[in-house]
Amino acid sequence: MRLTILGGGGFRVPLVHQALLDDARRDDAPITEVVLYDRDEGRLAAIGAVLDRQRDAHRERFGEPRLAVRAETELDAALRGAGMVFSAIRVGGLRGRVLDEEVALGAGVLGQETVGAGGVSYGLRTVPVAERIARRVAELAPDAWVVNFTNPAGLVTEAMAAVLGDRVVGICDSPVGLGRRAARALGADPERVRFDYVGLNHLGWLRGLRVDGRDLLPELLADEERLGSFEEGKLFGAEWLRTIGALPNEYLHYYYLRREAVRAVTESRARGGTRGQQLVDQQQGFYRDAAADPQRSLELWDRTRLERESTYMADNRRVAGGVDRDTADLDGGGYEKVALAVMRAIAHDEPARLIVNVRNRGAVRELDDDAVVEVPCVVDAAGARPLAVSALSGHQASLVHAVKGVERDILEAVRTGSRRPALRAFATHPLVDSVRTARELLDGYLSAFPELAETLPRT
Repeated sequence: MRLTILGGGGFRVPLVHQALLDDARRDDAPITEVVLYDRDEGRLAAIGAVLDRQRDAHRERFGEPRLAVRAETELDAALRGAGMVFSAIRVGGLRGRVLDEEVALGAGVLGQETVGAGGVSYGLRTVPVAERIARRVAELAPDAWVVNFTNPAGLVTEAMAAVLGDRVVGICDSPVGLGRRAARALGADPERVRFDYVGLNHLGWLRGLRVDGRDLLPELLADEERLGSFEEGKLFGAEWLRTIGALPNEYLHYYYLRREAVRAVTESRARGGTRGQQLVDQQQGFYRDAAADPQRSLELWDRTRLERESTYMADNRRVAGGVDRDTADLDGGGYEKVALAVMRAIAHDEPARLIVNVRNRGAVRELDDDAVVEVPCVVDAAGARPLAVSALSGHQASLVHAVKGVERDILEAVRTGSRRPALRAFATHPLVDSVRTARELLDGYLSAFPELAETLPRT
């Protein structure tokens, strides 16, 4: 089966490629060919060099890889014949992320790429592109499944699902990472734990850790030492976790400690740049050096990857008193393993229980059927079917409703071309505290991104 990777020159593509190389050693590997699609030939060349070095290492240990790879710079050529499509694009590139952060901080609010004002801006820019891609997939590869990692992942998945229906599944590594860390803190094998997780992408809670039918979460919440042994316990503190009776996704740190997060990000900006600027500096150096010395490209990539992983959410961890990342979380993002698990389950009709982003279809009773949610699902040849979850608590429901309302306003703005729902999206986001600030944000992003004015021509 052919896998087309949209954003094939992206920095994290080698993680996916290595997972596929490892899987290709199995006789039943579903993916036998990879097509890398990217409009930037320079990025494709640099990532291609890394993949070549990975293939050299594989060849030395296991023989010729049973995985063909080629690159395309035309979308239609990349999509034709695809059985799977992995979407990992970044509209506006990392420079766009920097602008998302700068405009928001200039207005005194958070501008993280998926959370707050930056996420609204990024969504307004990305949804039109994602919808165009979905229409081309429907036209050129109607039997293909789309695995979406493009951020904001839940919003983009909902936009693509309006075109492709249930043939698009959104993935994220945060829920599985949280679950595994919590399981390890209890001394439990993560593979044996059933995770009770519910929410939206980057807005969810782990509410149960069941082993052989017994929920171990109360035991974990009661144990100060174990709670302080992993990242989320350190980020949020034992008192708050006991107060809400759940383990929040790490991105909820922006909601629960908003003032502290704004202050930390502002301090980082003054010292040398936001997270987006850090990534620009890191990755520009990699792409430049890899082009100059392709033989060292894998070494250069791995060094940059480790730097990226070690500085992930550094501002939030500084707010919590200087939390170091666990070495187990530095091996890779983990999303490549989730993507491979989804593809194997679909291709071989091997039912797997995975936390992914899909249309709700009654799983979360507080939301309508078409709302994309992040919940445990059974994934097989029929796609991903969400499993019913217990009712949201009051504060969980209020946040989920508020952020889903923002996502729906973004979709309305893009589909109608009107700035009114876009303004409403900014103004009603829980991390934006004033209608006047929302107007400042909308005007600032329209100025920063001229293409946004084309998407939203109506005042």
